[in-house]
Amino acid sequence: MSDKQTCQKQRSADFPASLRLLTAEDYKRVFNNNPTKLVCPPFTLLAVPNQYNCCRLGLIVAKKNVRRAVDRNRLKRLARESFRSNQSQLPSYDIVLLARRGSSQLANKVLFEHLEQLWIRLQRRVNK
Repeated sequence: MSDKQTCQKQRSADFPASLRLLTAEDYKRVFNNNPTKLVCPPFTLLAVPNQYNCCRLGLIVAKKNVRRAVDRNRLKRLARESFRSNQSQLPSYDIVLLARRGSSQLANKVLFEHLEQLWIRLQRRVNK
């Protein structure tokens, strides 16, 4: 994100570039800077503080873990929707969400509940 780009309040249905991790450097920063790690059966969440006043999300749904493209797209869609609905409560962190093997077999409701719990756990971890 350049200096000119800032995180602006967006409509809850939007997922603009300012709320996404876009470059390889963004992802490397999360992986290399001793991230906060939270694990649940379908997902692993890695997070590091950022200098912006908003939370940014990056998604990794590997073909190795989720074979069918339709399932990978469904997981990403659910993750984005959950993130959008909770972004106002999340701290200013860069988050990488990784889908784990077997996550595509779970129902949408179960996946959404796991994501909600991850956001809550991240808030608690940061507020300690």
